[in-house]
Amino acid sequence: MQRRLITECGGSSSAEFALVVPLLLVLLFGVIDGGRFLWDINRAEKATQVGVRVAVVTDLVPSGLAAEDYLDQTIDGVTLTQGDVIPAGALGDIQCSRTACNCISGLCPDDVGTLDTATFDNVFLPRIKAMYPAVQASNVVLHYTGSGLGYAGDPHGSQISPVVTVRLTGLQFQPITSLLFLTLDLPDFRTSLTAEDLSGSASN
Repeated sequence: MQRRLITECGGSSSAEFALVVPLLLVLLFGVIDGGRFLWDINRAEKATQVGVRVAVVTDLVPSGLAAEDYLDQTIDGVTLTQGDVIPAGALGDIQCSRTACNCISGLCPDDVGTLDTATFDNVFLPRIKAMYPAVQASNVVLHYTGSGLGYAGDPHGSQISPVVTVRLTGLQFQPITSLLFLTLDLPDFRTSLTAEDLSGSASN
């Protein structure tokens, strides 16, 4: 009986299979996680592209920027007169979250105005969430910086045409292979476009 037990190898394939299955599962779910990760990266990038496209053709989120009058302002030692091109140095960096807009560098209007929450909530944010539903308002940041475009004294809406940047920050990815106990921080995503009409409550 002992000799038969020692020489018996009928269950060896089952034992080998049991040893290999965990590695196969890790490999399988690793491939799935790789695809999910790239899919989330792509969705986040597309969300910023859609968001900035909407932002440049709808109302400015920092309302004070739309009302800023650059006529007779002195920028880099030059006083702007009617019809002069507004230089890029005329606007530093206005950063807007869902709660407030602040000047974080360079020249900015004395009053950046109140945050246009209606545009943010009803026009801008829904387009981003349509591309990436996991995005929350707290993940979205807008930047308005000088572009060297716009004309002092322009009577048609905003005188300056800033570069608008949409940035997604604080996003996370949860891999299946961690048994959902681990989350990974995704990098920031951003896309920029030069402003167009900057008016209206809907994008065409």
